[in-house]
Amino acid sequence: MRLIALLASGICRINWLIGQVFSWLSLGIVLVCFTVVVQRYVFGVSFLWMQDLYIWLSGAMFTAVAGFALMRDDHVRVDIFYRPARIRTRALVDLFGTVLFLLPFTGVVLIYSLPFVRRSWSYAEGSANVGGMPGLYILKSFIIAFAALLALQGVALICRSVLVLAGRRDLVPAAIRYPETGADAEAAAIEGMH
Repeated sequence: MRLIALLASGICRINWLIGQVFSWLSLGIVLVCFTVVVQRYVFGVSFLWMQDLYIWLSGAMFTAVAGFALMRDDHVRVDIFYRPARIRTRALVDLFGTVLFLLPFTGVVLIYSLPFVRRSWSYAEGSANVGGMPGLYILKSFIIAFAALLALQGVALICRSVLVLAGRRDLVPAAIRYPETGADAEAAAIEGMH
């Protein structure tokens, strides 16, 4: 069980670090977008490479931080039944949801994106706009990073579910612990856990 907890913790550290680094791109996006708007509407000047840049920065940021967002449970969820459910129920839902939906989805994205990215690298694809940014193939590579980081975080969620279902919630890394609900606190009090 400790090995499972160590694996989940390592994956969370990777996604946390990537999230911390790539979230700073949001500042770059704002600055570049602001500069493009000022240049266009105040000075009447436009550079296509700068327009490409803030779009590409957005793409890189959002694909790179997807695993980080999953780790923090920041993805959109319709949780009428999930949020008030007990932790064991949430662990079961997460286990089956990750195995049946998340991992196959990331597998499909990876399989279908590999030829697309490989082709882009083969001719060093650049922007379709004349005067645009070179290196579109690097941005397209973030599709693979997206699938890999999301799948890795899915493995961490599976580890969390296994630990919870095995009764070892104490080993779940702090970054992915379930928040306590009222029902869980009551059950813990009845079982003498607190």
